[in-house]
This record gives sequence, C-alpha cells and structure tokens, in this order.
Amino acid sequence: MLTSLPTLFLNNLVPILLVAGIGYLLGRWLHVDPRSVSRVVFYALSPFLIFDLIANSELSNSDFIRIGSFAVVQILTLGIAAWIIGRLLKLERKLFAATLLTVILINGGNYGLSLNLFAFGETALAHASIYFVVSAIAMYTVGVAIASMGTMSWKRSLLELLKTPTIYGVLVGMTFNSLNWELPLFLNRTVSLLSDATIPSMLLVLGLQLQNTTRSWNFKALALSASLRLLAGPALAIATASIFGLQGVARQAGIIEASMPPAVMCTILATEYDVEPAFVTTVVFVSTLISPLTLTPLLAYLGA
Repeated sequence: MLTSLPTLFLNNLVPILLVAGIGYLLGRWLHVDPRSVSRVVFYALSPFLIFDLIANSELSNSDFIRIGSFAVVQILTLGIAAWIIGRLLKLERKLFAATLLTVILINGGNYGLSLNLFAFGETALAHASIYFVVSAIAMYTVGVAIASMGTMSWKRSLLELLKTPTIYGVLVGMTFNSLNWELPLFLNRTVSLLSDATIPSMLLVLGLQLQNTTRSWNFKALALSASLRLLAGPALAIATASIFGLQGVARQAGIIEASMPPAVMCTILATEYDVEPAFVTTVVFVSTLISPLTLTPLLAYLGA
C-alpha cells in the first residue's frame, strides 16, 4: 500500500492541484474576478453537469435515497460534534458560527466531483453528484442560517435555495432518467459541451478564490475544523456507509465526498454576513492544502 501512495497522489490529486494552481496564478497575475467566473460555473455549467450525470446514469430511486440519507447523516453528525466541542472550547459567537460553517459545508463540487471522476470513473461521479446536491441544499439552508446568526428568515433562506440551479438539474435529470427520455441530438451535444466544461472550470475557480483572499489565524478553532473535516469526516463515513447499504462505487463516492475539505462557498457566506471571513478563508485554504495527506491514503484504502 505504501508504495502505491505516491502513484495515487500523482495520478488523482496532482491534476486537481495543478489546475487549481493555474487558477491561483490567473488571479495573482491577471487579477481575474473569481466571483464572475464562479457565477458562470454555478448558473451556466453545473446544472448541466448534474442533469447529464443523472439523466444518463443507471442510478435507481433507491440509490438516490441511500446516498441522500447518507449525506444528511454525515452533515448533521459532524455539525453536532462541532457544536458540542465549540461550546466546550467557549469560542466567541462569530468564531463559533464560522467554525460550524467550515465543518458542515464541504467542497463536494470543485474538489469532490473531480477526485471521484479521476479515481473511480463516471459511475462514481454520478453517485457523488447526489451527495453534492444534498450539500448544496445544506449550504443554502443550514449554512445561510448559521452565517446570518439568526437574522435571515427561513422564508428568505428557502428563496435562496430556489435560486440554486443544480436543484433543477437534479429534478429534470431524474425525470428524464425515470421516463427514459432522450434529448434531440443538437440539445444533447449542447448539454455535453457544457457538462464537460464544468469540472475544469470548477478547479480554476477553486484556485481563483483561494488566491483572492486574506487570512487570519486562530489555531484552536482551525484545529477543530480541520480535524473534524479531514479526520472525523472519513472515519464517520467509513463506519456508517454499510448502514445505508452503500457498496462498491457508491461506497467509494460517498466516502470521498464526505472526506472533502471545507467549501470555498463558506468564505462567500462568511463575507456576506460578516462572520469572521478572514478566519474562514484560512480554514478553507489550509484544509485544502493539507487534504492530500488524508485523501491519498483514503484512496488506497478504497482501492483506487
């Protein structure tokens, strides 16, 4: 196993880091606005990727339920753990909220989907997309509620969720899948072009967003967030995957998604609601940089 770790790192993680690195350099040298590029990916590309994956996948309704339930349990369990430990550590209110954000919201899109594709193929990517959508729902409900520190109503949170285009990609994709519908060739090729552009664009955005930020250090809260995300996350996922009947590629995809570092979206939410954005950015940046140390042996364990 030890001899295979460098190869696993080189073939599965280095491509992700290199593309993100190009995005980082673009932001540093050309001052590319990450928000504009991110919105293109969010609104114009990712819905078509999700639709393409689901409409053309062999996933059954039971697969959606199993993976979706698995994702909800991972998010809630780690969130509760962060809540309890954060209270015991007596973190200041905004820092406490910032820590919760970075534990609950994962980088299941930019990073997780890419890694699943490289390590386990398109079938794993389809399974991972379900987890990604559940995490997106959590982002625009639980994430917004935490970031707003109770100032935003659930009605407004729901409206934010309804603006999430990936939700509609899931619904339309499931409809096409269950009814065995097919798009006309010209539309199918259009969807394929947009879908194929999504993952490399996501990785460029990851680099852009990591570069275009300021950082702040609080080692106690940073250690809490990073350890729960990168150590407790995969441990919990491995321990509970069989409970939800996840086997084979579904198990691999679910565990990898649950083991991702915090989402860059955490920084956007923290900035929007002034919840220690510099600290949140530090957690995202550091966790992303050190994540290969946990993900590489995890890939070996999962048989990549």
